Amino acid sequence: MTEDFEVPSPHEKQLEHATEHAQARGDSFASKIAVMTAIMATIGAMLSYQAGSTESEAAMDKNNAAIKKTEASNEWNYYQAKSSRQNLSELAIHIPGLDAAHYTAEAQRYKTEKEEVRKKAEVLEAEAREWDEKSELVLHQHHRWAQAMTAIQIAISLAAITLLTRKEWLKRVAYSAAGLSVVLGSLAWLHL
Repeated sequence: MTEDFEVPSPHEKQLEHATEHAQARGDSFASKIAVMTAIMATIGAMLSYQAGSTESEAAMDKNNAAIKKTEASNEWNYYQAKSSRQNLSELAIHIPGLDAAHYTAEAQRYKTEKEEVRKKAEVLEAEAREWDEKSELVLHQHHRWAQAMTAIQIAISLAAITLLTRKEWLKRVAYSAAGLSVVLGSLAWLHL
């Protein structure tokens, strides 16, 4: 039989202890900090989810760009092969004893096929650039979410210290950090 054990950190024990005693004494300062910390933790969870989600999306977009670049590279290699065959056919036109009309037609065929391959390669390169640009935009958004997450973590830590020290100015700093987190999260949400 296995049992799950949760080992709280000393910080969590102290925070829990201070909160319980504050509630028993009717301490509104500690109660307000506890409620605010819970709200900040909830916001932090949402920010963390968004940061992870956008990071995955940016990676997928970058992967799609790499696939398109590979496809474009393959087309350019095919283009080069068609160019080489065209050049050989054009060379064969000038060799005495060979059917010049046949090689003229072959050179023209390779020239036409080569143009189709070039157009396809250019389209694939454009698609790769679009995926790269999309990846960069989403990665910027991810950075905003991560910044917001960092700010809310700082706010939670400051709130815990505030609960222990009971410093009003520290509470304002914690709330300011939480506000900064909300601003950064809003910027991420608005794709700014």
